[in-house]
Amino acid sequence: MTELSILDLVRVTEATDARGALDNARDLAAQAENWGYRRFWVAEHHNMAGIASAATSVVLAHIAAGTRTIRVGAGGIMLPNHAPIIIAEQFGTLATLFPGRIDLGLGRAPGTDQLTVRALRRTLTDPDNFPRDVQELQAYFAPLQPGQRVQAVPAAGTNVPLWILGSSTYGAQLAAEFGLPYAFASHFAPDMLLPALQIYRARFKPSAQLARPHAMVGVNIIAADTDHAARRLATTQQMSFTNLFRGTRGLSQPPIDDIDSYWSPAEKAQAGNMLARTIVGSVDTVRAGLDALIAETGADELMIVSDIYDHRDRLRSFELIAAAAASIATVSLAA
Repeated sequence: MTELSILDLVRVTEATDARGALDNARDLAAQAENWGYRRFWVAEHHNMAGIASAATSVVLAHIAAGTRTIRVGAGGIMLPNHAPIIIAEQFGTLATLFPGRIDLGLGRAPGTDQLTVRALRRTLTDPDNFPRDVQELQAYFAPLQPGQRVQAVPAAGTNVPLWILGSSTYGAQLAAEFGLPYAFASHFAPDMLLPALQIYRARFKPSAQLARPHAMVGVNIIAADTDHAARRLATTQQMSFTNLFRGTRGLSQPPIDDIDSYWSPAEKAQAGNMLARTIVGSVDTVRAGLDALIAETGADELMIVSDIYDHRDRLRSFELIAAAAASIATVSLAA
């Protein structure tokens, strides 16, 4: 059975502040573990008023403290923004506080604009540092070696599992070479999904962390009691993408009745390309979409984004998605 996990954007909406967004994320994670979700991840984004997860490790501590069994992690930490030892210290601390529940997904992009990159006091002049930084992180999480003069306290020996994230074939190649699980960001960059998965599986080398390839596929799913209601809820995400193209990113906006009155034909086409694999609808529609996606990709796990304005509607969406997936599993077992 393909596992389900959640990527939460920790959205600040026009009706909530950052504290409300953080508490909503924690509440969703607590509900999600009761619905059978495997992981709950948040991502590092900077200089975005509508996303409250910039201090990613702190946000994860807040979420993990409000849950019992669900794995909590970063999807991801943008490693070029940080010295690897700092990330090892943060996630080693999380693993010490919440043993057996912490994941660390790693991205190569900065997750922000170039001006903010400079404010982070990091440079992106040598992208080839990323593989070396991943290996440095692995060393910090491994058991302490005799004579090791620099250690990340308390990371040594925690063996926090690493994931490689990507939206192109580069991450697939790196994850395969290092023998790490791979997560593809098809929830906003769907074009290279199938080639990336093929490369990852074909080139995978077993490692101490992972014996066989494990592929996670990111997907937007918005579920409601009817197809019409789900399509209306989906306009919040469509407006967010439109605002991204316009350079006017702000707070999450409530859904509207007519999205065509909001975007231009060019913006609609651009958003449609980025959201091409989005599944929107009732339980039956979501079930069919999940079934088709799993059959096409052979995904071991789906990382679901349900970018919905109202917290109650978002909870309902994830509940319905879990129900749709459970019905697929029931049919598969009966067959």
